[in-house]
Amino acid sequence: MAAPWRGALLVLLASQAVALVKGLEEEDVPEEWLLLHVVQGQIGAGNYSYLRLSHEGKIILKMQSLRGDADLYVSDSTLHPSFDEYELQSVTCGQDTVSIPAHFQRPVGIGIYGHPSHLESDFEMKVYYDRTVDQYPLGEAAYADPTGASQKQAYDPQEAPQEEESVLWTILISILKLVLEILF
Repeated sequence: MAAPWRGALLVLLASQAVALVKGLEEEDVPEEWLLLHVVQGQIGAGNYSYLRLSHEGKIILKMQSLRGDADLYVSDSTLHPSFDEYELQSVTCGQDTVSIPAHFQRPVGIGIYGHPSHLESDFEMKVYYDRTVDQYPLGEAAYADPTGASQKQAYDPQEAPQEEESVLWTILISILKLVLEILF
């Protein structure tokens, strides 16, 4: 009597294990991300492999080290970024993810580094284009640079066009007239 229950329990556990493995294999990426490229490669310990990204817009790089440990370095100032010279990096032992802002100058240099802890590292990198609407009305650079050294200039009211000033004066005078009519 116990044998049929054991068999059913084993089948149930096996099906749950298969469902779990399939769930882990499928990546959870937002609908707004469009897959542009899949790059697979192998890199030796202490070596770099370089890629060049020319696609405009916000780009997300998701790299999985299949064997060994590959690290990711990104730069918009050099086509050969390294652990000494980079703007963005991801150096985990598993999945490395880097979000390249739309304001980065193109082409963007991508460096994949084979960590010396392994003789060889196999990787798979997926390149996604983020189609979401820009959440920052002044651009990401205006919010990402706390020093204010952004290439974009801040709004200067003294440089406002003449039409804007006349609209502001018209509104101000209308409000003033309304206040005077209420008082007198």
